[in-house]
Order: sequence, then structure tokens, then C-alpha cells
Amino acid sequence: MTDDDDSTNWYSGEHATFGDRLTAARQAQALGQAQLAHKLGVRLKTVQAWENDTSEPRANKLQMVAGLLNVSIRWLLTGEGEGVLEPASPDELAKDAETVLRDIQQMRTQMTQLATRMGRAEKRLRLILRETL
Repeated sequence: MTDDDDSTNWYSGEHATFGDRLTAARQAQALGQAQLAHKLGVRLKTVQAWENDTSEPRANKLQMVAGLLNVSIRWLLTGEGEGVLEPASPDELAKDAETVLRDIQQMRTQMTQLATRMGRAEKRLRLILRETL
């Protein structure tokens, strides 16, 4: 496997471990390891061991982890069920970027058209105000 494969597939369903899924779910909730440890009432070293796949939580902590991270226990253990989506592939990102770019271009065109219409409306209003004063 090349470095490129490692960086793009680290979290795919085929390759992800419990620790990978735990890390992804924690990051998706914008929590640091220390924050998660505090919320669970465990030591930082414990969370680090879970994420490094050198140990796994007991059932009661696993249930707490799933609840805090808004994923299913089944997903944490097997990768099946409700969890965090896998990162998008570069091709998917490129397609999404093209779509967003097109949307921005359309909005810019619409904004230009609206600015022109607003300018005309303002000019008409000024003429109306001059005639009434």
C-alpha cells in the first residue's frame, strides 16, 4: 500500500478499526481526547489506548461513548449502523467543488442583476421624490 492509499482509505469500512471509528466520531463532535475522557470520567491515557486499539472500553463505557458521540454501539464495534460518514474521495470532492463553484457563479450573476435593478429603482424613487417636493 502506498502513502496515498493510507491517507485516502484510512477510514474506509474495510480498513477502519474500533479506534479509527472512535477517533472519527470524537472529531466529528469537535471533542479533544482530554474532553472526551473528562466527560466519560476516565483518564486521558484510557481514551488514547482505545483510539490506538490497545484496549477497548467495557460495555457501560461503550454505551456512554456511543451516546456522547451520537453513534450506535454497533457502528463503533463493526462499522455497520449509524455512525460517521467516511471521508469523501478526491473525485467526489472535485465534483462537489465544481457544483459549489457553479452555484457561486450563479449567485454572483443574480446579485449583479439585483444590484442593477436596485440602482434603477433608486433612480426612479429619487425622480419621484424630486417631483413631489
